[in-house]
Amino acid sequence: QVQLVESGGGLVQAGGSLRLSCVASGRTFSSYAMGWFRQAPGKEREFVAAISASGRSTYYAGSVKGRFTISRDNAKNTVYLQMNSLKPEDTAVYYCAADAGLILTTTLNRYDYWGQGTQVTVSS
Repeated sequence: QVQLVESGGGLVQAGGSLRLSCVASGRTFSSYAMGWFRQAPGKEREFVAAISASGRSTYYAGSVKGRFTISRDNAKNTVYLQMNSLKPEDTAVYYCAADAGLILTTTLNRYDYWGQGTQVTVSS
């Protein structure tokens, strides 16, 4: 069982930055690939970024590539999402998720554990 707790969300102006953190419980964090997803009001939850268990591989949605950076610190059981050049369309609840599979995936239902989410609001 893995419990995930996100933090770092808030209100920011367009063009600003935020860094989200997700702390995992348990001693097996380093064996999970981690992903960030987001869900805007009235929309489906969508993939944002993913990072392999080792941290060597990352993958991004086209809408955030070049603006967002996913990273992890396995010694701290934490995954991060650095978000720069934020746009109003980035407004959503952001969720981190853990995947026990061996292949980095963008598929929502492949992830085994989810956090409760943190709200990010970008004003124009």
